Amino acid sequence: MNRSLRLPRVLLCALLLVAAPLVQAADAAVDAITQAVARPDVLRGQFTQEKQVSGFKNPLRSQGQFVVARKHGVIWSTLKPFPSEVVVTADRILSRQRDGSTRVELDARQQPAMRSVNAIMFALMSGDVQALSSQFNVEATREGQGWHLKLTPKSAMLAKAFQSLTLQGDRYVRQVEIIEANQDRTRIQFTALSEAPATLNADEARRFE
Repeated sequence: MNRSLRLPRVLLCALLLVAAPLVQAADAAVDAITQAVARPDVLRGQFTQEKQVSGFKNPLRSQGQFVVARKHGVIWSTLKPFPSEVVVTADRILSRQRDGSTRVELDARQQPAMRSVNAIMFALMSGDVQALSSQFNVEATREGQGWHLKLTPKSAMLAKAFQSLTLQGDRYVRQVEIIEANQDRTRIQFTALSEAPATLNADEARRFE
């Protein structure tokens, strides 16, 4: 799978930080999670990602920070081991490298067949329950103040990319695990989550341009 198809899958994790309450409330557990999880306009935090690739003994590790803004998209900034940044908006996915160079990884206006990837991402952010329920099977459990969600794709396109998404959290999503169709496994921990300030600063807004 080429890089332009892999980037949306990685960024899907960041969007799930505010997506948990948007899943269709099919039972009491999901309904309780819907009520419990925060849905801020802007959420910032740090991430630690560990990816276990089939055929390799040691996992690939990275760390960084992110901004999720409902009306704009996601800034996913990797700091270690190599600085880079990916910005997702409704129309495109843009990567920035350490030297400041930029590259459009996906432009939905030029690749209509890929628009569904961005559509799912932004359904997660905007509360489009109908779109989500048509794409995911949902299993939910509550554990005290915490909860656990397992999402499995219904569509053939998503099933080709990954097998399942598993989320754990409380007021926020704290951990996401992705099992890809080829059995590669990615686990992301989210820490230092903050809703303040509630609006983007000038630098963050500029990076979405």
